[in-house]
Amino acid sequence: MKKNKAIVILLCVLLILAGVTYIDIFGVNPEGDGSASDIKLGLDLAGGVSITYQVVGEEDPSATDMSDTIAKLQKRVENYSTEAIVYQEGTDRINIEIPGENDATRILQELGRPGALYFISETDSAGNTNYASQYVQNPDGSVGYAYGLNKTIDELLADGSIMVQGTDVKDATAGSMQTDLGYEYVVSLVMTEEGQEKFAQATQRAFDNHETLAIYYDGTIISAPSVNAVITDGNAQISPMESFERAENLASTIRIGGLKLELEELHSKVVGAQLGVDAIATSLKAAVIGVILVIIFMIAVYYIAGLASAVGLLSYVSLVVLLINGFDMTLTLSGIAGIILSVGMAVDANVIIFARIREELASGKTVQNAIKIGFDKALSAIIDGNITTLIAALVLWLLGPGSVKGFAQTLALGIALSMFTALVVTRYVMYAFYALGLKSEKLYGVGKERKPLHILSKKGLFFGVSAALVVAGFVAMGVFKSSTGDALNYSLEFKGGTQTSVTFNEAMTLEKTNAEVVPLMEEITGAVQIQTVQDSNEVIFKTSSLTVEQRDAVNEMLVSNFGVDEKLITTETISSTISNEMKSDTIIAVTVAILCMLVYIRIRFKDIRFGVSSIVALLHDVLVVLAFYAVARVTVSNTFVACMLTIVGYSINATIVIFDRIRENMATMTHKDDLKDVVDRSITQTMSRSIFTSLTTFIMVAVLYVLGVTSIRDFALPLMVGIVCGTYSSICLAGSLWYLLRVKFAPKKKNK
Repeated sequence: MKKNKAIVILLCVLLILAGVTYIDIFGVNPEGDGSASDIKLGLDLAGGVSITYQVVGEEDPSATDMSDTIAKLQKRVENYSTEAIVYQEGTDRINIEIPGENDATRILQELGRPGALYFISETDSAGNTNYASQYVQNPDGSVGYAYGLNKTIDELLADGSIMVQGTDVKDATAGSMQTDLGYEYVVSLVMTEEGQEKFAQATQRAFDNHETLAIYYDGTIISAPSVNAVITDGNAQISPMESFERAENLASTIRIGGLKLELEELHSKVVGAQLGVDAIATSLKAAVIGVILVIIFMIAVYYIAGLASAVGLLSYVSLVVLLINGFDMTLTLSGIAGIILSVGMAVDANVIIFARIREELASGKTVQNAIKIGFDKALSAIIDGNITTLIAALVLWLLGPGSVKGFAQTLALGIALSMFTALVVTRYVMYAFYALGLKSEKLYGVGKERKPLHILSKKGLFFGVSAALVVAGFVAMGVFKSSTGDALNYSLEFKGGTQTSVTFNEAMTLEKTNAEVVPLMEEITGAVQIQTVQDSNEVIFKTSSLTVEQRDAVNEMLVSNFGVDEKLITTETISSTISNEMKSDTIIAVTVAILCMLVYIRIRFKDIRFGVSSIVALLHDVLVVLAFYAVARVTVSNTFVACMLTIVGYSINATIVIFDRIRENMATMTHKDDLKDVVDRSITQTMSRSIFTSLTTFIMVAVLYVLGVTSIRDFALPLMVGIVCGTYSSICLAGSLWYLLRVKFAPKKKNK
C-alpha cells in the first residue's frame, strides 16, 4: 500500500466514524431522528402503554382459559414489540404492557375487543339478508366493499346465522401461494376439532346458496370472502389479499378475535420505566468508561495494533447504535447483555489476530508478511467462533419468546458488525499505519515461545473442583427448596406477587418514590418494583405476594407517612409475567440452538468429539453460574435467561479458539509427537487470547456492576462469574474432555 493511499484510507475511516458518531449523538435532523436518544427502550428502561382488560360474561373464568388467552395475546402484542408482556391480575383481569409506546388510544383501536369474532352467513334460514355491502372509496384512496349488519349479534345468534365463532379457530397465519398468474397473498385458517364440523356446515350453506361468509370482529365486518367449495377438513384460505401486510393484519385480528374469553378494556395508561432514568444514565456512563478502559488496555498490550483495534472498536460501537435505531429494535437490559457479549467478541477477534501476528514475527517474518499471515491464520478461528454464536442467536431469534428475541437481535447484529470491524476496518487501518512508516517490530511486539503448561496432567484436580461446585449448587438449591419453598430467589417475573396502586396527593417522580417511599415499603414487603403513571399522581408498586397483615401495614405506612387516602389504595394479585409457554419456548429454543452448534462444530472440525466436549464445557458453565445464583441468592429475574445465554455464547467462542489451534497443530503432527503434548501446547499458545479477552469483557461488565442500579447489579454479578467460569472451562476442561474422548473412542485407522 502506498503512502498516499494509506492517508486516504485513514481519512475515509475517520470521517465515516465521525459522521456516524455525529448521527448517533445529534441525529439526521433538528428533531434528533436517528440519534441514540431516538432508540426504542423497553419497559424496564423507558416504560410504555399499560392496558387492563376485564373478562366479559364469566364471573370466574377457568385457569386454563385465562392461560390460553394470555398466551395468544402475548403473540399478538409482540407485533408492537418483542419485549411486550402479558400477565394476569386478580381472577378475571389481564394486563398488557407494551414498551416504547405512548398512545394507548391508538393501540386500543387496533387491538379492538379481544374475543369478539363471529362468522356470519349472508342470509338467514328464511332468506333474509344479514348484511349489506356497498362499494366505497377508502381514506387512503383505494376502493373496496364496506359492509353493514342488518341485525344485532344476539339476533344473529338466535336465528342460527352465526354457525362459527372465534373460539372455533385454532390458528390464522399470513402467507403466499403460487397461482397461474404468479404469487398471491393469502390468510390460512385452521379450525379446532369442534370448529371443523361447524365450518363444514357453514361453508356448505354458503356454497349451496352462492353466498359470502362474513368475518365480523368488534363491531365491524373485516372480510366477506366468497365460498368456492365445501370445506370439511377445517383448513381454509382467504385470497387474494392486497398485500402481505394486509394478510398479516387480518390473520392477527382473527387470532385475537378467536380468544376463548371475551375481554373489554377496563382502563389504560402510560407507565414510566421500571428501572428509572438513572438506569439509562449509569448504563451509558458505564459503557463509555468500559470502552475507554478496553482501548487503553489494548494499546498498552498491543501497541500500534492496539491503536488500530481502538479505531475498529469505536467504529463497532457507533455502527451498533446506528443500526439498532435503523432496524427499529427495542433495547432492554437483555439487549444490553447481547451488546456486551458482542463487544467482547469484537475485542476477541482482534486479540486472536494480534497474537498470530506476534507469533509470525517471532518466527522471523517481516512485519508486512506477519500482518498478512496473522489475519489469514486467525480467520478460521474467528469465523468458527462467531458463526457458532450467530447460529445460536438466529435460532433464539426465530424460536425464542419476546425477552429472548431482544437479546438475540442485538447479539446477531453485534456479531455481524464485530466481524466486519475486526476483519475489514482494523485490517486496513493496520496496513495504513504500516504504509505511513510504522514498520518497526518493536511497535507491534514479538511473541515469545512459552513452555507448555501441563494442563492435562492436572485434569483430575480440575474435574474434581468443577464437580464439587456443581454439586454444591444442587445441595444449596435443595436446602433452600425445603426451607423456603423455592430453590432459587425468584423475582416477580417468575413467581407473580401483589400489585399495589397508590394515588398520592402530589405527583411523584420515580426518583422521589425510590428515595422516600421504597425504603419504607421494603421494610414490610422486601424487594419492590415501581412504575409511575403519566399525567397522574398514581404509582404502581409490585412486590412478592403479601399477606393480609402486610397489606394492612403497607396501607398504614402510606397513610401515616404520606397522607394518602386509603380509599385510593388498591391491591391485586398478579401472575408471573414469564408464562409457562414462554418458559417452554425458551427451553426449546436453547435446546435447538445447542444442537445446531453441535452440528456446525461437527461439520467444521470433522470430529464429533470437539462438539461434545464444547457442549459439556458449556453446560458446566451454566450449572456453575446456576450454583452461584442459588448460594448467593441473587435474584432470578427476566434477565436470568439473557445472562445464561450470554455465558453460553461466550463459553462456546472461547472453547472453539482452543480447538481450532488443536486442529491446526494436529495437521503438522509427526509420529514422534504425543497427543497430550499437542493439546497442552495448543492451550498454552492460546492462553494470552483466553485471558486478555476475558479481561476486556470482564472490565465492561465490572464497570456496569460498580455504577449500575440494583437490578443491573443483579444481572452483572453472575455475568462476571460466568466470564471467569467460561475462561476456566475453556482452558482447564474442554481440551482435557476432548483428549479423553479421543483416547477412549479413538478414530479407526484407514486401510492403506
